[in-house]
Amino acid sequence: MPSFADSEKRLFLDVARRSLILAVENNSVLTDLPDHASLRLPGGAFVTLRIRRRLRGCIGRLPSVVMPVSYVEAVASSARAAALEDPRFSPVSLPELPQIDIEISLLSPLFDISPEAIVPGLHGLLVSHGPNRGVLLPQVATEFRWPALRFLEETCVKAGLDQNAWKEPGTRTQAFTAEVFSESELVAGKSAEPANKAGSGKPYSIST
Repeated sequence: MPSFADSEKRLFLDVARRSLILAVENNSVLTDLPDHASLRLPGGAFVTLRIRRRLRGCIGRLPSVVMPVSYVEAVASSARAAALEDPRFSPVSLPELPQIDIEISLLSPLFDISPEAIVPGLHGLLVSHGPNRGVLLPQVATEFRWPALRFLEETCVKAGLDQNAWKEPGTRTQAFTAEVFSESELVAGKSAEPANKAGSGKPYSIST
């Protein structure tokens, strides 16, 4: 996975913001994407929307070797989907747009991992069994202070499986790392408000 400069991260955030605005204002799709070589590399991304640090939507696209998309395409489509298609929330409204802080997680390729090799805060997880699959981003384990086993169990639950499904034949556990950044960190004029962990609700990741 490439390492992105701050200038490139700002381009990603600009794409996500423009995609978000178009989606909320008139349900349009952003097609004007930067023709920047590193942004056009194949990869996956999740876009997380927050208002006052509370989750407002999160959807992403995993890296794929079968139907690959570029990082910038994944960011644009995920921003739109996070605003309109997260089943846990109503669509983002126009008055909410100025309040939203956008966080982007750019994902490494997936790799198989054993339970003892999982490092909370470093690895995100994908657990799949038949048609069921669930994804949790690395920052979820950090926010909820989950050890590796709890993180794995919660990913199984995210997939709609029993928490011990990772032990069952046919269950596959894969990991990825992520480069995570947000508007509140990188964009002038945006400042994060103090987090209200007690009210943050559900883990901020959903399956693709």
